[in-house]
Formats: sequence, structure tokens, C-alpha cells
Amino acid sequence: MAQHSAARLRALSYPPPRSSATEIPDAYARLRAEEPVTEVTLPSGDTGHLVSRYDDVRAVLADPRCSRAATVLPGAPKLTAVPFDAGGLFTMDPPEHTRLRGMVSRAFTPRRVADLRPRITALAGELADSMAAAGGSADLNAAFAFPFPVAVICELLGVPYADRERFRTWSDAVLSLTAHAPEEMLRHKQALLGYLGNLVAEKRREPGEDLLSALVAVRDEEGGLSERELLTLAMTLLIAGHETTVGVLGTSVFTLLRHPGRLGLVPKDDDGVGELDELVEELLRINPIGDGGPLRVTTEPVQIAGRVLPANSAVIASICSANQDGARFAAPGRFDPRRSADSAQPPNLAFGHGPHYCLGAPLARAELAIALRVLATRFPDMRLAAPVGAISMHTGLLVNRLTQLPVRWD
Repeated sequence: MAQHSAARLRALSYPPPRSSATEIPDAYARLRAEEPVTEVTLPSGDTGHLVSRYDDVRAVLADPRCSRAATVLPGAPKLTAVPFDAGGLFTMDPPEHTRLRGMVSRAFTPRRVADLRPRITALAGELADSMAAAGGSADLNAAFAFPFPVAVICELLGVPYADRERFRTWSDAVLSLTAHAPEEMLRHKQALLGYLGNLVAEKRREPGEDLLSALVAVRDEEGGLSERELLTLAMTLLIAGHETTVGVLGTSVFTLLRHPGRLGLVPKDDDGVGELDELVEELLRINPIGDGGPLRVTTEPVQIAGRVLPANSAVIASICSANQDGARFAAPGRFDPRRSADSAQPPNLAFGHGPHYCLGAPLARAELAIALRVLATRFPDMRLAAPVGAISMHTGLLVNRLTQLPVRWD
């Protein structure tokens, strides 16, 4: 019986299916218990290795032998038929990654994010005003969860907000696992790079106070970037700067609206900053941004959970599974807004770990906290306008995002 079970697990396709929008894939609990490192078939058709336990995932994320740069080498296994380009933050290792990250990290420091909070709060308030003016119901995804983080990253980068629907289509294709055909993925990626190339040319003619103008100046005056690196970095910042927050904001509100306390769980006064931070951390833990981090490829044999993976092995560290590991989180499937107040609890891995820890994490946390407080203050009686079972998740994307989130209020 054990042999049959192991064979079934090894035949798993990545990402494993989820039974509903409210639950992570059932396979992860079985994998953590029976086969913490298991072979999977990646969307590209290549074989990969899925790591599911918290301690092992954390170790992989920090292990320099589990390389992102190796994913673009000839003959390396691929996650998708159209992988990320070389020369970007997702496909570099230190020291090159450290150099590129250093050029943009100042825009995402906690101090810089604190300076941005008034403007972020104003953007959230404007969208809430528009929702209220439109009536007593809305698809929260379309009315708030998408336009809010898009507006923030557009202002930060200096990208025209009016073009949001265009790069929404492009970014979905870039982040596709199976949702788009390879030729469609490539066509949309080239369109996005072309758009950014035109925008870079505009910044050269008329630079502003935005991050993209600053990066253009670094490229042209200091020679710290090649033109391809500049465009790839701009694409990465634009996509990662809104897609992850769009998804986790929608699923976080969905989590709260399924709870008896609904948006009343969100602290509404300034004295509740600590409690709001704790709520945000728990929402990030229980609502995975995606099933796993970006693909890594081993540069030499690596032992994980007692299993030795040879060099040139594809590895996916499942943050989704790690944050549900009962060996590290008591009753991991239970939503507990005060969980992170317990100092014995480990930090969640929502934004990764190690040298590739998400540089936009402070901004994403601030956006989520501000959005929740604005929604809770403006719509205290917000509730779901559809049965829980009718809410579905997009499939075939690197990020988890609800297809829609119908809500209503009085």
C-alpha cells in the first residue's frame, strides 16, 4: 500500500489542484507527512522536486546551491515553456543579484514606505469613495483589490495608471503556468517589454521624480545597468509590484468575510497598529501568494530531508505548504488574528527568506493594512454577496487570485 501511495505522489503535477477557493491543495498535507521531497511534473513537462515542510523550505530559500541564475543556463529544467528572462531579479544570484537589488531597494525601505503612507491611504480612500458612489454592492476584485495596488505601483514607478488594463493582460501572460499557450505568453511579454521601452525613452526625454526615471539615470549616467537589465527590472517591478498584492488583498477580505466578526476584526484606531500588524501577518500566512517561490536549480548535489538531489535538479520550495506545517504552526488551518503575538510562533514565509526575500514586502504589508482599515471604516457591514462555494480561484497562474469577490453593504 505504501508503494502505491509513493507512486501516486511522485506522479503529481505541479501545482497540485485545490478543491476550493478556501483551501490550499489537499496534497500538501500528504506530502509533508509521507514524502517531503517529491518528484512532480512541471508545466513545461520537465521533472522537478517539490519541498513541502517549513524547515526544509526555509533551508532551500537560503541555500546558495539552490540557484535562480542556474534556471537560465542551457539544458536546465524549466518551470514553463517561456521562463523568466536572464538578467532580472528572479534569475540572478549574489553578487549580481545584490548589485541589482541595491539599485532599487531604497524605494522600498520601511522609512520610504512610511513616507508613502499618506498617499497610499488617499488612493485607498478615493477607490472606497467610488465604490460607495456606485451603490451598495460591487465586485471587490474589480472595484478595489486590482486598482488599488496598481495605482500605488504606477505612482512609484512613473507608469501611466490609464494603461492599467493593457499591462494587466500582459502580466497575466508573463505569470502564466498553464493559463496561456507558449506563443501567447511570448507575444504578451514582448508587447510589455516594447511598452516599457517606449516609456523609458519618454523618461530620458522628460525625467520625473519616479523610480523608473531614477533607474534610467543610473543606466545612462553611471553605467550600472544594461538596457536589457533595465527593461527586465522594470517589468519585474511592475508585475511583482501589483500582482501579489491584488491576489492576497482579495483572498484576505474573503477570509475576513467568512469569519463571524467580518471586517469588525480590523482595528480601526491608531492604538491598534500592533494588532493590525498581527492580523496582516496571519492573513499572509493563511492566504498564500502562490504555491511556491520561483524555480531554483541545484548547482551541485544537495541533500534535502534526507534525499540527495543531483546537480541540475529543479527545486520548488512550497511556501504555501510551509505556512501550513503543523510542526511549526498550531492548528495551521485555523484563522487566528492574534497568532503572531505568540513569540513561540515562527515567522511566516509569505515573502520568502534569505537573499531573495521580497524587497517589496514592507510596501505590500503597508498596502494590505491600509486597505483593510479603509474598507473596515467605510463599509463596516460589508458581507459576501454570493455563497462561499460559488467563489473560485484563477487557475494556471503563478499567483493565487480570486476570479471575483461579490460583496454588498447597507
